[in-house]
Amino acid sequence: MTQIADLTIAGAVTEDAGEVLTLQRAAYLTEGALHDDFTLPPLVETLDEIRAAITGGEVRKAVLGTRIVGTVRARLDGQTCHIGRLAVAPDLQGHGIGSRLIADVEQRWADRVARFELFTGPKSEPNIRLYRRLGYHDMPTPHGAEPLVFLEKLPSRVGAVEDGLT
Repeated sequence: MTQIADLTIAGAVTEDAGEVLTLQRAAYLTEGALHDDFTLPPLVETLDEIRAAITGGEVRKAVLGTRIVGTVRARLDGQTCHIGRLAVAPDLQGHGIGSRLIADVEQRWADRVARFELFTGPKSEPNIRLYRRLGYHDMPTPHGAEPLVFLEKLPSRVGAVEDGLT
């Protein structure tokens, strides 16, 4: 995997919403095709909903030059940081952008949470491999959330998996 050196990660602002929407839809189209479901929440989310997520939550963006090439969201629920909506531009997947976005969220929240949690579709083998490589472990699927695959990581493991994160 070739890392992109001049990538910047920062908080998204409401003016980024249109580009975030475009990126998210492009990134999740393969997920929709893989699961034969084009009604996945990231594919049907509206511009106003993305603006609200940026305004009310922790939305991070990866920027290369002037282009947003990745985004991720983090939401605190009690002692759990939920990581979601990880999206990387299709032409730049496999270059460590997703890993760096997750690492950014983990570093920002590690001292405030007891664990990180995320999920993906059961046919999303590349995503599952990525999350496991980053130190995430399978956890029981919450009732009613089938057939999603849920994974978790303890903050004490943040930084312990360095493969591709430097």
